[in-house]
Amino acid sequence: MNMSKSQEIIGLYDKYVMPTYGRYPLAFVRGKGARAWDAEGKEYLDFGGGIAVNVLGHAALAEMLAKQANILVHTSNLYYTEPQGLLAKKLVELVGVPGKCFFCNSGAEANEALYKLARKFGHDTGRYEVITFFNSFHGRTLAGISATGQEKVKKGFEPMVDGFRHVPFNDLDAVTKAVGPKTAAILLEPIQGESGIQPAKPEFLRGLRKLCDEKNLLLMYDEVQCGVGRTGEFCGWKTIAPDVVPDAMSWAKGLAGGFPIGAIWARQPYQDVLGPGTHASTFGGTPLACAVALSVLDEVVKLLPNARDVGRYFMEKLRKLPVKEVRGIGLMIGVELAVESKPVIAKLTERGLLAVPAGTHVVRFLPPLNITRADVDEAVEKFQGAL
Repeated sequence: MNMSKSQEIIGLYDKYVMPTYGRYPLAFVRGKGARAWDAEGKEYLDFGGGIAVNVLGHAALAEMLAKQANILVHTSNLYYTEPQGLLAKKLVELVGVPGKCFFCNSGAEANEALYKLARKFGHDTGRYEVITFFNSFHGRTLAGISATGQEKVKKGFEPMVDGFRHVPFNDLDAVTKAVGPKTAAILLEPIQGESGIQPAKPEFLRGLRKLCDEKNLLLMYDEVQCGVGRTGEFCGWKTIAPDVVPDAMSWAKGLAGGFPIGAIWARQPYQDVLGPGTHASTFGGTPLACAVALSVLDEVVKLLPNARDVGRYFMEKLRKLPVKEVRGIGLMIGVELAVESKPVIAKLTERGLLAVPAGTHVVRFLPPLNITRADVDEAVEKFQGAL
């Protein structure tokens, strides 16, 4: 029997790729804007966005990639290159608070840099613990799954890395009680993504800031998913409590629109805690990655009003459907269902719409920041049909 092209591609994975993902039986070969096509030529409206990565859609980076690839791709961090310096300057300006940046390749790596920042900060006083939250997600490294407040990611990898304590999200009393003599920092996602789009409450963030100031702790935000314009502000926390400035934060995913890069920012006086020899990344902050990120950020800034406007429009339309709840800010949207979400997402793919599961009952929409109302109308129609 002749195999389809998709079956051939899937066969390669079955034979040669470790089965670390539960993949949908789709093999994509090209994309343009908010659309992607599988190996048989079927078109899909992509509202998963590579899990919040493709902030400008597909095939948006070709010009800058080609330009920088013809100039300088990689040296090492033993030397200086202009794109890295310019990107750090741009990020500090977008945060709006003086500080410095470190560059790496992914969100998990960026969060690793935050853990090390916290430990170095607390080392001389014997403090190393980081308080994180139930239902959080901070990456798949050993420290990342130790920091993550979900038991399912830890199974089979025990013992966990010491130094992480989990408490209920949006519960300031629980955090206060958890602070002890070994506590160095508090780390949270301003909007929990993997557990179903759960925003922090403004008063919770303000309470955390006050607690950190009183106890001399670092307040650190994981903005890997909710940052880079996803919420309609460059920093996700600014859509919740713009007055609550963290001491450090992490980014990745959409930072270069699909090209791998991660980063952290730390404000004064913590910006120089990680000095020479304390942290490094061979591929972190290459001229190629930084040039692409600079190009992407120029476009992201222009798209912030669109993310706010179209996001509101999208949620208004979703709330008219027979669903349990719609949660979100900007174009980071979760739709809670009365049934499990994975079968619904499978139905969506049949209808040509890509979305992402979160938790057990939430369909997550993380489309490009440049989508239109017409795109939203089409997505809602497909979603309604799948329901």
